Amino acid sequence: MFRMAMRAAGLEQGSEGFGASSPLESESESESEFVSASSESSEPAGELGTSRKRVVPGIIYLGHIPPCFRPPHVRNLLSVHGEIGRVFFQPEDRLGQRRTLTGASGGSHRLGLDYTEGWVEFRDKRVAKRVVASLHNTPMGAQRRSPFRYDLWNLKYLHRFKWSHLSERLVYERQVRQQRVRAEISQAKRETDFYLQSVEKSRRFLKEAEIALAACGEGSVVRERSWGFIQRPTELEIRKHREIQASQGKEQQLAQIYELAEKAQPNEPLLAKIFGPGA
Repeated sequence: MFRMAMRAAGLEQGSEGFGASSPLESESESESEFVSASSESSEPAGELGTSRKRVVPGIIYLGHIPPCFRPPHVRNLLSVHGEIGRVFFQPEDRLGQRRTLTGASGGSHRLGLDYTEGWVEFRDKRVAKRVVASLHNTPMGAQRRSPFRYDLWNLKYLHRFKWSHLSERLVYERQVRQQRVRAEISQAKRETDFYLQSVEKSRRFLKEAEIALAACGEGSVVRERSWGFIQRPTELEIRKHREIQASQGKEQQLAQIYELAEKAQPNEPLLAKIFGPGA
């Protein structure tokens, strides 16, 4: 009985030992799992490394910017989709910045600065393309109380466009604006000089007129200078003038012919004196 019990216990212990894994096998299995996990983790790391090398920034153009929309707003709204770099908003013209509103109390306050267009740089151009494809013509504000809920995104991805191109464009626009301002200032200066010269001439003319009045006396009337205008002759007047000149020329020619004929006639008294009365 005792031996049979021992044998049964030994069989049970053997089955447990057969079913259980040894510490070496468990360690080897854990090491293999660690190696596979490390290899799996190393593969995406390598992919990230290669993707980091190939990352090219992309620029998105904002064609519509609602009032009171600032660069921090666009950064907060678009940073959810990807990492954002530089942001630039083009302000409105200087005249628009000087607009004022008059309240009921009579006081006036200055309006905030608004923008007309903007550029947003994403660190990865693939993210920028994805953002344009998903957000174009969609509401800006997702919440009900957002002031930009009824404004739509107007986005466009600029292919092969770099931030340096934008800087060059801004420099060029600034130079053009400065040149236009200089031209306007010079034009205004010329107009001012001409006006001052005209005023000086009028003052001088009035002074000369006063001196002339004082010299002529109180009862005398100074004759004002009259301007004569000559109208260009018409075609009919030109023809009449030519006909008159032609008729006068013919009369002069006939008179000359008569004079020559009279001079060519023989002088009979002179011939009678020379050759006698019988000649």
